[in-house]
Amino acid sequence: MTFHVSRQAAASSLALAMAAPFACADSASIATPVDTVVVTAARTPQRADAVIAQTTVIQAEEIARSGAGSVADVLQRQPGIEITRNGSAGASTSVYLRGANANQVVVLLDGVRIGSSTSGTASWNAVPLEAIDRIEVVYGPLSTLYGADAIGGVIQIFTRKGEAGLHASATIGAGSDATRQASARIAGASSGKHAVSYAFGAGHDESDGFSATRPGASGYNPDDDGYRRTNIHGRVAVAIAPGHEAGAQFLHSRLRAQYDSGAGSYDTNNRQDLDTASVFVSNQFAPNWRSTLQLARAEDELGSFTSAAASGTSQIDTRQDEFTWQNTIMLGSDTLQLLYNHRKEEVSSSATRALERERITNSYAAAYALRRGPHLVDVSARQDRSVYGDKNTGAAGYGYNFGNGLRATASIGTSFRAPTFNELYYPGYGVDTNQPERGRNAELGLRYDSRAVQLDATVYRNRLSDMIVSANPCPDNRDGRSGSCAYNVASATLEGVSLAASTRIGALRLRGSADWQDPQDNGSGKRLARRAARHASFNAEYGSGQLKAGAEWVLSGARFDDAANLRRLGGYGLLNLYASWQINEDFSLLARVNNGFDKDYELARNYNTGGRSWFAGLRYGIR
Repeated sequence: MTFHVSRQAAASSLALAMAAPFACADSASIATPVDTVVVTAARTPQRADAVIAQTTVIQAEEIARSGAGSVADVLQRQPGIEITRNGSAGASTSVYLRGANANQVVVLLDGVRIGSSTSGTASWNAVPLEAIDRIEVVYGPLSTLYGADAIGGVIQIFTRKGEAGLHASATIGAGSDATRQASARIAGASSGKHAVSYAFGAGHDESDGFSATRPGASGYNPDDDGYRRTNIHGRVAVAIAPGHEAGAQFLHSRLRAQYDSGAGSYDTNNRQDLDTASVFVSNQFAPNWRSTLQLARAEDELGSFTSAAASGTSQIDTRQDEFTWQNTIMLGSDTLQLLYNHRKEEVSSSATRALERERITNSYAAAYALRRGPHLVDVSARQDRSVYGDKNTGAAGYGYNFGNGLRATASIGTSFRAPTFNELYYPGYGVDTNQPERGRNAELGLRYDSRAVQLDATVYRNRLSDMIVSANPCPDNRDGRSGSCAYNVASATLEGVSLAASTRIGALRLRGSADWQDPQDNGSGKRLARRAARHASFNAEYGSGQLKAGAEWVLSGARFDDAANLRRLGGYGLLNLYASWQINEDFSLLARVNNGFDKDYELARNYNTGGRSWFAGLRYGIR
């Protein structure tokens, strides 16, 4: 589906960096059609043909028919994205964007930043797939808009919003490994001067899973390692007066996932709680000026425990509080944005008091988008002030529409990643003088959209310096430490070519993407761990009447599990099949087979991945 917004609706959505969705014709997630509305690329809704950055939009229909066990499974099929996972869908997961590390990607949930301040990564395994309406992926440096960590790009997840009328749906499903899934949601909106929109949902999924590790792995246990995940989410917005809106939203997800820590009769588990909450006010103070205020909190809580009482428990929690004031000023066909952001990170840990710190960052940013006939120009600048000093970033992009759907783009930008609390303060490992990693990116793009055919080609080069790695021996031995530590000693280059295309031939829809990349450690000349030189995804879908059926082919070349490139992970190709049947106006059936050829492969050394599996579901929905 595609999303269209009126100017008033689009402006009011700035508070949470989201656009109000209205269902239209189908659209593909690969080679995004020009009439799709994109929010994340500029922190304001704009048509895809006005976006200079490479962008992918994953729509609700694709998510619904994916039959996936996690958000990472959906992302793995998109251009420029690779994943690793230590077991089943509930296990610890990392997402790499254009070869950038998992902690070099900003993840937002309805405009609220999520993730751990100790690891620097988002808890992908705790994000509930059934709560998602769409996902936007914006590639390249976006530190001028989102601050620290936006080196590889930004991934924003949008949950369901209220629309006019009453909309309700429920889904149940089951599959291999005793997988069970159920969810329900209701949404709507009233009309009139003080209109109220609302959306609420809840879901639960669980699976018996499979053994997380293989024989020979440290902590190997042949038992099945399953998971249980429960979530509830909601949003309410009220029109205070014409052009003025206030609202609040929340999401809570609890995951309990088993993992291997050695053979025995006891059970070992991770318990992960992901919570976000925000309130906002959006005000149209003048016909060309909208001001939005947002106060948000995100909590990432991770506990490890076992049924053996003597083994004890461990707990580490991150709390992030943010205040954002964004002003969007229309100057004819141009747009000026002024932004202030205050972010406070707090960590508590049962493992060591050394991590129990807080970090405050104050940020000031300005962006200007110029539109003159076929010319597109974006410039932005930002300053982030924190304990590591002042960090300035800037970006500039240019696009030219040749007409007939053909457009060329070019952009440059700088970015940085803030050291994690582990890299700064963990006893025997962290170094409190570590400085942020820095990135400098340049890229060229060519896009074509004739409605029937969409093509997208991007070539990029991102030079990273002051990268923080585990240095051994540690260069900083002031405290007499020996062994390794986190230290600014490395540089890397992320370069590659990304292609995407989609077309429709009668009732047949074809989509595909292919990436050639060289994410390389400049010092050693070795490829960065767990990243392939080539990966691709292809999809063919046939729709006739009430039936849709399709096949996906996900491909990846060989990777290495270590920085020295000694432990090789073989390449793989996964064939997935799916079909859906619209029984009547209210009911539909979904069936899916993943890894149809039962390919045995690894995303991380000595960790299992799913073999051939199936999933079937029934959905009920009224509009």
